[in-house]
Amino acid sequence: MVRIDVDGAYANLVLPPMLDRSQLSQRDRAFVTELVYGATRLRGSLDWAVDRFVRAGMELEPEVRNALRLGAYQLLVLKTPPHAAVSTSVALVPPRARGVVNAVLRKVADSPDRPPVTSSYPAWIVDRLRTDLGPADAAGALSTMNTPPVVHRRDDGYVQDRASEWVADLVGANAGELILDLCAGPGGKTTAIAHTADVVALDVRIGRARLVSGNATSTDVSDAVRIVAGDGTTPPFRPMSFDRVLVDAPCSGLGVLRRRPDARWHVQPSDVDDLADLQCRLLDAAASMVRIGGALVYSVCTLTRRETIDVDEWIAQEHAELVAEPVPADPWRPWGRGGLILPQTANTDGMFVLRLRRS
Repeated sequence: MVRIDVDGAYANLVLPPMLDRSQLSQRDRAFVTELVYGATRLRGSLDWAVDRFVRAGMELEPEVRNALRLGAYQLLVLKTPPHAAVSTSVALVPPRARGVVNAVLRKVADSPDRPPVTSSYPAWIVDRLRTDLGPADAAGALSTMNTPPVVHRRDDGYVQDRASEWVADLVGANAGELILDLCAGPGGKTTAIAHTADVVALDVRIGRARLVSGNATSTDVSDAVRIVAGDGTTPPFRPMSFDRVLVDAPCSGLGVLRRRPDARWHVQPSDVDDLADLQCRLLDAAASMVRIGGALVYSVCTLTRRETIDVDEWIAQEHAELVAEPVPADPWRPWGRGGLILPQTANTDGMFVLRLRRS
C-alpha cells in the first residue's frame, strides 16, 4: 500500500509477486487482494472517513495513513467486526502510532456518517465526467467504478472484461484475413481475434510485446499471431497490407477505474489532451494500413469526450475515405459516429468503439 501511495507503483504489478513469495493460503491471498485493491480504489473516501477524527495539524506517516485506510475499508465496506478490524490495523504500525490508530478507527466504527461517492475520486475526474456525460450518467459511472469488477473468463481461459471481448468481436475478422492490432499489449484482443484470423500484433514496448507472446501461447493461438515490437505511429509495414486494423489506443482509462484502482490517483488532467493527440497520430498511421474495402476499428477504455467524439470528428475531417459503419447494437449507445458503453449499463468496463470502412 505504501509503495502504491508514495512511489506511484501499480497494484497489479506490485501485489502478485509479493503474494507469490508469501506463505499465505489461497483464502488469505484473496482477502489481501480485496483489501489492497479496495482500499486503493476508495482511498479518497477512506481518508474522508478517517480525517474527521485525526487531530488538526497532525501529520500521518505513510504507513500509519495506509493502516488507517485498511482498517476503515474493513469497517465500512467489508463490515468486519470492529475489534478485529481495529486490532489487525493497530498491529501494522510502530508502537508510537498504535494509540492514534486505535482511537481513530474506533470513532470511525461508531460514526453513522458515510462518505459520498465522489470523495473517492480526484475532483477533476468528477467534474470532467459530469461535463462530458451529464450529471446522471456520470453519477452512475462513478458509483459503479467504486465496486469490484466482474471477473469474466473466455472459453479459452483468458480473463477479459466483456466489453473488451465485444470490441474484439466488432473487428469482424473472417477466416483467411490478415489483421493488424496496432497497440496489441497485453494481447487480450489479439488472442480473441486470432481464434478466427491471422494477426500481426504490434506494440511499442518490448515488455508488452512479450506479454502478447505469452498470452498467445496460453490461449493456444501462437501459430496465428506474429509479434512485432515497433511504433504504431510509424508502423513498419507496406501501405494497404491488412484486411482490418484495430487501434485499441492508449487512453486515460477513465472507464476502467474499478479494474485499475490506482489509475484514478495517477492520471492527470493534461494526460487527456496528450493521449488524444497520440490517438489521432495512431489513427493517421493506421488509415494507410487498411486495404480498399477493409475496416479500421478504434477503441478506448475511457469516457472523455476529448478521446472519443473529438477524435471521431478529427478522423472524419482528415480521412474522408473512411466511412463510418452503423453503431453497434445494445448495450452500446450512439456516441458520435461510434458506440459507448457506460460501466453501469452492462456491469462492464466503460468503452468506446468506432468502426470505419475504407471506401
